[in-house]
Amino acid sequence: MTVTDPRPETATPPAAATQEAAPELHHRPGRWIDNWNPENAQQWAAEGKAIAARNLRWSIFAEFLGFVVWQLWSVVVVSLPAAGFQLSTGEIFWLISMPSLVGATLRIPYTFMVPRFGGRNWTIVSAGLLLIPSIGLAIAVSNPTTPFGVLLLIAALAGFGGGNFASSMANITFFYPAAQKGYALGLNAAGGNLGASVAQFVVPIVITVGAAATLNLPLAGLIWVPLILVAMVGAYFRMDNLSTAKSDIAASLAALKEPHLWILAILYIGTFGSFIGFAGVFPKLLADTFPDFKGIAIGTATVTLAFLGALVGSLARPYGGKLADRFGGTVITIGAFTAMGLGILSVVVTLPLQNFAIFLLCFLVLFAAAGIGNGSTYRMIPTIFALRATDGVGAQRKAAAALGLISAIGAYGGFFIPQLLGLSKTSFGSYVPALTWFIGAYGVFLAITAGVYLTMSKKTGTRI
Repeated sequence: MTVTDPRPETATPPAAATQEAAPELHHRPGRWIDNWNPENAQQWAAEGKAIAARNLRWSIFAEFLGFVVWQLWSVVVVSLPAAGFQLSTGEIFWLISMPSLVGATLRIPYTFMVPRFGGRNWTIVSAGLLLIPSIGLAIAVSNPTTPFGVLLLIAALAGFGGGNFASSMANITFFYPAAQKGYALGLNAAGGNLGASVAQFVVPIVITVGAAATLNLPLAGLIWVPLILVAMVGAYFRMDNLSTAKSDIAASLAALKEPHLWILAILYIGTFGSFIGFAGVFPKLLADTFPDFKGIAIGTATVTLAFLGALVGSLARPYGGKLADRFGGTVITIGAFTAMGLGILSVVVTLPLQNFAIFLLCFLVLFAAAGIGNGSTYRMIPTIFALRATDGVGAQRKAAAALGLISAIGAYGGFFIPQLLGLSKTSFGSYVPALTWFIGAYGVFLAITAGVYLTMSKKTGTRI
C-alpha cells in the first residue's frame, strides 16, 4: 500500500512495506523524507543507498568534531601552568573529567532528539552547540586570572561534544537496513572516536606555532570554529530528516528492566570507559611521569605523543567487532580485559625504569585492547537480548534501545578514571595506587564476562 499522507505520524512504518513494491519517497520542505524503508531492496537501490551514504558522511564529520571538543581540555590543561594559571592537581583533574561527566549524562536525552526534531535538524543544533565551549575556552584561557569555577563551567559545556555520539548513532540507525547497520554504525563510531586523537595531535602544534615566550592557548578552541560552521552548513544542505524515525519509549523501559543491560553497561565502562578515560588523562600522565620530555619538534611547533593512545584505540574498535563476529564477543571481550590488565601491570612493573618508550608501549597495549573490547562488547548486546526475549517487546527493539543506554552509562568511565588518578596523586603522591586499582577492576570485569556469558553460551548452545 502506498501512503500519500505526507505527515510524519502517518508515514508507513518500515515493516509494513518490506515485502511490497517500493513506495515512492516523498520529499517535503525542510528536507523531510516520507515513506523511507531501507529494508525494501528496490527503494534502497534506486535512491536509499545514496541518501544514506550522504547522511552518514556528514554525520561522521559532525560527530568527529564533537569528540574533538569533548577532549580539548584533556590537552589544554597540560599547558595551563606554563600560561600562568595556578591550579592544584585536584582542580586539573576536575577539568579533565568534567566534560566526560556531562557528556555521558547528555547521551541519554540526546538519544531521543532525532525522533523529536529530525536527524538533520538536530545535527545542525548539536553542532552549533559546540561553538559555545570552543569560543568559551578561547576566552577563558586568554587570561590566567580566570576563576577556576569559570574554567570548570566551560569544561562542563564541552560535554556537548560527548552527547553528540548518541544522537549521531541513533540517526544513522534509521537510515540503514539491518544487514548494513553494523558496518555503518562502526564507521560512524570510529570516525567520531578519531576526533579525540586529532585534538590531542593538532592542539599542541597550533598553540606553539610562532610562540616565543608565551603560548597561543586561545587557538586551541578557535581553530575548530570554522569547521563547526562547515558542519552546520553541510548538515543544513546535505542531510535529511526521516518521518519514519520514531522514539521507542516502550523498548527503552523494557530494556531498563532487563538485568543484562546493567551487566553489559558495567562491562562497557571497563572498555569504552577506559578508552575515553585514559585518552582524556594520557597527556597529563605523560607530562607528569616524564617532565623532561617536551615532545617532538615540527618546525617551530611541538607535538606530544599522547594522541597515539586515542588513535590506536579508535582504529582498533572496528577489529573488535570483526573478531567478535568470527569468535564470539564473549571470548574477545575476555581477551581484551586480560590484555588491558597486563598492559597496566606492565606499566606499574616498569615504571621505576623511567623509560619513555616502554611506558608508551604498555599504554598503547591498553588502548588497543580497550578499542577491541569496545567493538566486541557492543557486538554481544543484540545476541544477548535475542536470547532474553520473553516479553511483548521485540528483541531487536530492546537491543536498539539498550545500545544507546549502555553507551551513555559506559561513558561515565571518562569521569571516574581521571578522578581516581587525581585522588591517587593527591593522597599518595603517585599514580601507582590507582593503576593497581584498575588492574583489580579489569580482573572483576573479566570474571563477570566469563562467569555470566560463557555460562550462558554453554547453556544455550549459542556463540555470544
